[in-house]
Amino acid sequence: MLQNQSVIPDIKAIIAASKDKAIRAVDNERTLMYWHIGQRIFEEEQNGKDRADYGTYLIKFLSQQLQPEYGSGFSVRQLERYRQFYRMFPIASALRTQLSWTQYKFLLVIDNQYKREFYIAESVKNNWTSRQLERQINSSLYERLLMSNDKESVLAVAKNEKLPSDTKEIIKDPMYLEFLGLKREAAYYENDLESAIITHLQDFLLELGNGFSFVARQKRIHIDGDEFFTDLVFYNRILQCFVIIEIKTDKLTHQDIGQLQMYVNYYDRVEKLPRENPTIGILLCANKNDGVVKFTLPENEKNIVASQYKLYLPTEQQLLEAVNIELQNFEEAKENN
Repeated sequence: MLQNQSVIPDIKAIIAASKDKAIRAVDNERTLMYWHIGQRIFEEEQNGKDRADYGTYLIKFLSQQLQPEYGSGFSVRQLERYRQFYRMFPIASALRTQLSWTQYKFLLVIDNQYKREFYIAESVKNNWTSRQLERQINSSLYERLLMSNDKESVLAVAKNEKLPSDTKEIIKDPMYLEFLGLKREAAYYENDLESAIITHLQDFLLELGNGFSFVARQKRIHIDGDEFFTDLVFYNRILQCFVIIEIKTDKLTHQDIGQLQMYVNYYDRVEKLPRENPTIGILLCANKNDGVVKFTLPENEKNIVASQYKLYLPTEQQLLEAVNIELQNFEEAKENN
């Protein structure tokens, strides 16, 4: 009979950790190999720069020589990617060991340096998997945060160079909930959406942003004999405050905002510790009227925000239109000030 029943799970954990380290070590070596191949291709290409077509010839020739022996990893497309990898990341010592080659492939398609640095910093800080990085790029995380912040602030928060000073620096609008698997043309009750979020809690926490942890669902609040229930309660360790989320599948009304304000006031006066920061309230709604939000809340109110949810990812055209509208509004606001 074993003296300690934990010995088996302990050994399994050691094996799993060692396997993970081995996989990462192999992938790091593979990434460096591709970088060095890209460097060598680029150097050879420069030697023949007097010939306009030398680069194309070189890649095709190398693929013909290498692919039969080493496989599809040395196709024309892959060799071009290795060259691009070296040119985009010209300093080998600056490559992040926390990132896999698959993650670097996703980063290669990003032309904007600020945007690329943002996703690198967020991937390292949050230990994103390749799938999570791909999803955040496809859901336009950088652009969504950029709509309400300048690129320097967005990048500084991502790199841990500054703590968020405003809820808009971490709360996204809109939020994309395509991972819930709900069809956009169907009608849903608030409880349906809430249940789907709980089922896909890990993905929802990723969409919420940095530092969030789940606290409660349908948290009961007693106020002088009356009972109320908050939809979802989270805690953000970075902001050091509670975050209450109310879900509205219908159009947002001023009564909804007032109800959330009551919940926020309750948490501030009853649940919040003296060392903690004021509670944040998020109205996650299918439709919202920014004017209703603006005139229902006091001026300069930063702890109640309305974020529209989408059940599908945006197209590139939709994203460009949204960014252009925000930039136009920003320029108009500057001219009026």
